Amino acid sequence: MDLRQHPEKFHGFCRMFVSSFDRLLAALRPGLTYQDTNMRRYIAPEEGLIVTLRFLATGNSFASLHFEFLLGVSTISGIVRQTCEVIWQRLREAVMPEPKAEYWIRIAEGFHLDAQFPNCIGALDGKHIRVKKPPHSGSRYYNYKQYFSIVLLALADSTYKFIIVDIGAYGSTADARIFSSSRLSDRLQANQLSIPEPRLLPGSAGPPAPFVIVADEGFALAPRHATLPQTQSG
Repeated sequence: MDLRQHPEKFHGFCRMFVSSFDRLLAALRPGLTYQDTNMRRYIAPEEGLIVTLRFLATGNSFASLHFEFLLGVSTISGIVRQTCEVIWQRLREAVMPEPKAEYWIRIAEGFHLDAQFPNCIGALDGKHIRVKKPPHSGSRYYNYKQYFSIVLLALADSTYKFIIVDIGAYGSTADARIFSSSRLSDRLQANQLSIPEPRLLPGSAGPPAPFVIVADEGFALAPRHATLPQTQSG
């Protein structure tokens, strides 16, 4: 069945409208060249992208996707890895550009409108992403929740949109320690993120208040830099 002829089923299958899929495919197509060999049939960019979207939308195992698409497990693994890399390389600057002063101001306005919290330019936290234990890794990926993981550390705006991310730290590492060794922390300390100068709080006569990033108790309070963690979080 051609899912394109059934927009609702297409959206349910890929979690994306046909028009959005076509725009995404056009942006990624130059990088979606899956190697053709005598042992494997040609994989069209359209099929490779649908396989990847299905994996990202459902979290189904490669073995499960094998039965959905009649592709080998190793083939699906290669397709998903390559497509995700192409998505990141080609869309990173468009969907997650480096924030400028005007962008931080808009984020602060969003927090003020949505949470009545002025001068806030982001909420910071970590999320453990479950993984299989990598070979010869000891306990580095074993987290305090008692499973193996890597950590996605993200700064998000008031609509839960990621502004800056740091991905891949060991699951055994506390969020605040990850932050203190991240490029985000380095650039904050070096004042390289174009964060606006302090400004008056609404209804205040002064003095001007700095812009802030909010986080949980696992992160120590500090002026534009992170210190070592006091507790684990995430």
